[in-house]
Amino acid sequence: MFAAAPVAVIPAHNLMVFLLQLGLLLGLATVLGRFSVRFGLPALLGELCAGILIGPSLLANVAPGLSAWLLPGDPARFHMIDAVGQLGVLLLVGLTGMHLDLGFIRRQGRSAGWISGAGLLVPLVLGTGIGFLAPAEMIADGVDHTVFALFFGVALCVSAIPVIAKVLMEMRLLHRDIGQLILSAAVIDDVVGWLLLSVVSALATAGARTGQAAVTAVALLAALVLVAILAGRRAVAAVLRAADRGAGNLTTIAAVTVMLLLSAAATQAMGFEAILGAFVCGALVGSSPDLKVAKLAPLQAFVAAVLAPIFFATAGLRMDLTELSRPPVLVAGIVVLAVAVIAKFAGAYLGARIARRSRWEALALGAGLNSRGVIEVIIAMVGLRLGVLTTASYTVIVLVAVVTSMMAPPLLRFAASRIAPTEEEAAREEFFDALQSTGGESGEKPGGETGRELVTTAKEA
Repeated sequence: MFAAAPVAVIPAHNLMVFLLQLGLLLGLATVLGRFSVRFGLPALLGELCAGILIGPSLLANVAPGLSAWLLPGDPARFHMIDAVGQLGVLLLVGLTGMHLDLGFIRRQGRSAGWISGAGLLVPLVLGTGIGFLAPAEMIADGVDHTVFALFFGVALCVSAIPVIAKVLMEMRLLHRDIGQLILSAAVIDDVVGWLLLSVVSALATAGARTGQAAVTAVALLAALVLVAILAGRRAVAAVLRAADRGAGNLTTIAAVTVMLLLSAAATQAMGFEAILGAFVCGALVGSSPDLKVAKLAPLQAFVAAVLAPIFFATAGLRMDLTELSRPPVLVAGIVVLAVAVIAKFAGAYLGARIARRSRWEALALGAGLNSRGVIEVIIAMVGLRLGVLTTASYTVIVLVAVVTSMMAPPLLRFAASRIAPTEEEAAREEFFDALQSTGGESGEKPGGETGRELVTTAKEA
């Protein structure tokens, strides 16, 4: 028998540059993220700026030699830091899935369905239309135009739960009916958005123009959801019970991380995106009665403080703001931003009016759901990795995520200030204040609604 050749280790210089990249990106992302929060802006903005500063937008133009040394063009070396970012986004999406409260959506009933449905459909249709009209500079070579247009529509129709929840908490709107309605509609947006992304990503991977690939993707997706409901719940519960017998938090953290990664690998093997598997697994873990949320606090802290900022900083590395100096790209960017904002507002407003909500409630819903934030950045990264987007179209989509996240707080504050609180909302406010003062781990809201999910989701952002 022949002995297998030993696996080559990372050369010393490459390892040094890799560690320098990680340290620099995380340091800049942390500082700029805190700086953004201090000025009332999403931390996401500062974390993206960390990558923009040392990426092709700035450093490559100011000091090309230093840029080439720090960020070499060798794909294998760049993939090392990319892998860390991918690990971060998988865990981030998994933890987001754990905070879903499907019972909360059911309690909102008809209103949440109308608002989310119209708020998804209008920007999806208009975004797809914009995708068909996009200039050649924004479409990658060899990509089917229909797939690109559908991908663009999905990118514009989503909403970002972490940003929305944080804004609602900071504005003391979580206890209000309008705040709970915004959050429930955002949860539906999130779930549908991941499913749509998976179908479009499967189409991009198949490279098919016909509907056969779409039918296959939908069938596989339905099978995945069915298996998750029928067998996934039991499997997750069994693993959590076994992990709970371990000492301290470490066994539970390891067990949850393993389940998230294996689920991500499974959906990747099926032709979907790995983040879908992480999201579905996270939802199963979060809905399990065997989960002890407090045991995952160290994992959430590490992902929020280290892995997620690195991911968003690497997302900033992919942006090239100099692309906006090209007139077709600049015009397309302005049009895309305008359509994204108008379509989301129009869809949410229409759905709210159908659900017989007041004019100011409809405007508040549009303002809240307009924030794309984290979710749209992740979708843009997927599109770039699949080769659907060019650097120009990727840059435009990420800018939409940033601008809409910055717009949400002032617009929501303006509309919500014109909605008079009810007596029930005043009672919930007292509960909310008491919950915050005791750490937010237990308690019942008036009307039987649990408050832990709302507070935890907002804190996680």
